[in-house]
Amino acid sequence: MERSVYSLVLIDEVVDAIDKIAYEKKTSRSNLINQILAEYCSYSTPEMRMRDIFESVEQTMSDWESFQVQLQPSDAMISIRSALRYRYKPTIRYMLELYRTCEPTVGELRVSMRTQSSQLIAILNDFFDFWFTLENKYIGSLFPHGKVFCEITPGRCARQFLLPQDSARHTNEAIAAAISDYIHVFDTCMKLYFSHLDEPGNALAALEKKYIQYIKSSVII
Repeated sequence: MERSVYSLVLIDEVVDAIDKIAYEKKTSRSNLINQILAEYCSYSTPEMRMRDIFESVEQTMSDWESFQVQLQPSDAMISIRSALRYRYKPTIRYMLELYRTCEPTVGELRVSMRTQSSQLIAILNDFFDFWFTLENKYIGSLFPHGKVFCEITPGRCARQFLLPQDSARHTNEAIAAAISDYIHVFDTCMKLYFSHLDEPGNALAALEKKYIQYIKSSVII
């Protein structure tokens, strides 16, 4: 979706009011004017789509006790935090970014944890490795090249979201629900993994069972 530069003659007081609202909404003057005109013309911009999805994700997450949603100084990102019960209770950070164009990918989720512990990072990466092994085993065939879009680095991972196969699920509400479900099951499985470090075999079996339940009951994204 291309953008062009246009000249507008506006009253100074109107510009002052626009700037004040833009500051409060953490956006630019141009973007705010673009949204106002789009709404007036009943046209949905990428920013409006992203805002709708983020608001739905935030509303859903607010019903789950373990999550805290934090808005970012960007129209394309939100941050979600979740506490992990492990020694010093490190915080898991989910950074959700949505793309301006959503075909075939909607956006991506980046998961990280602030820690200097090499032991904790190693455990975290073991979980990431197992998680994406499960993903590729059960849903990899749904993605281009037969593999889930993911990347693992020390203490971090990133996973791109693909538009649901069913076009009826391409609504903002359905995409938000699918993303929320994914973050929820990912967080649940990570905490399950950490709570059973003394019995890894049972933990991995429990994780796979929960993942199978997830793909049977949720929209794959």
